[in-house]
Amino acid sequence: MEAVTEGSWESLPVALSPGVLQALRELGFARMTPVQSATIPLFMNNKDVAAEAVTGSGKTLAFVIPILEILLRREEKLKKMQVGAIIITPTRELAIQIDEVLSHFTKHFPRFSQILLIGGRNPMEDVEKFKEHGGNIIVATPGRLEDLFRRKADGLDLASCVKSLDVLVLDEADRLLDMGFEASLNAILDFLPKQRRTGLFSATQTQEVENLVRAGLRNPVRISVKEKGVAASNTQKTPTRLENYYMICKADEKFNQLVHFLRHHKQEKHLVFFSTCACVEYYGKALESLIKQVKIMSIHGKMKHKRNKIFTEFRKFPGGILVCTDVMARGIDIPEVHWVLQYDPPSSASAFVHRCGRTARIGNVGSALVFLLPMEESYINFLSINQK
Repeated sequence: MEAVTEGSWESLPVALSPGVLQALRELGFARMTPVQSATIPLFMNNKDVAAEAVTGSGKTLAFVIPILEILLRREEKLKKMQVGAIIITPTRELAIQIDEVLSHFTKHFPRFSQILLIGGRNPMEDVEKFKEHGGNIIVATPGRLEDLFRRKADGLDLASCVKSLDVLVLDEADRLLDMGFEASLNAILDFLPKQRRTGLFSATQTQEVENLVRAGLRNPVRISVKEKGVAASNTQKTPTRLENYYMICKADEKFNQLVHFLRHHKQEKHLVFFSTCACVEYYGKALESLIKQVKIMSIHGKMKHKRNKIFTEFRKFPGGILVCTDVMARGIDIPEVHWVLQYDPPSSASAFVHRCGRTARIGNVGSALVFLLPMEESYINFLSINQK
């Protein structure tokens, strides 16, 4: 772990409440990562923050902890139907993951209710759940959250519930905009009070993210966290403990090479990236019939209802193979992934980096392998130029 640690939680210039410290101990996070030590004091001292940090650097705690501390310090306790904080993130898998991390903390604070609002289930169920249990802290994907703002006729007036909002977090902001959620985000921002703290977290600062910073944040403090030993001028976005490999193979040998590799690494946990949903369906089935005694699962964006279940199950397995599209490429934290295999090289260098970032997280070691055709060998130069 030593490569990314930055001092103990007690060394923060702002004191954390006993319940938060207890949850950190239970989760085994003895020390802060750089993005946490840089962000938490600012956010807790009522500054808007725009943080850029490599994937796998501990961004989730950098906003979960300030949210809880800010809500604990409110003069008036939140009522059941009052929303104190909203966390918006681009994919269901990320939302599930953040909701899980948050629940480790909120169990120490039974006064706070949390609710997860994501696609893949009936919106009316969410309306009923909100009315019954409330939602002091909302974790949501943009489409579903926007939908619930328009459910006044169904008996939920979310616009008046968010009048009490203290904190808004936009997680993986660059991806939120990549995936075309700009209209939804603008619609949501229109419903929220202007007097609030806003945190924007992303792995890359794009012009679109910059526009969002200007629209949603007031005099933000900008935080850019580089890993130790990486020069400030270097734009490296992959974790330093990641070992990257490539294999050149002819088109008709490529799939055989993949099967051969997976058969020789049966004890480990793998993510295998393909470029389309159809490829995931096809090759997922093929791998199931060719590799025995290994748990093989598939996930892609066109799956409506099974996605949440598959993702949750795969995270619990000690080994196995998850065949997937780029829906799994960002921010997803699956414990102990040994290898990220890219059957198709992605067209952009940043997509390559995000896929690789599913392993070697928070100071752990991991490996990535990309399969290339002989004519694609120049891809290696393309990556080294773009990503140093």
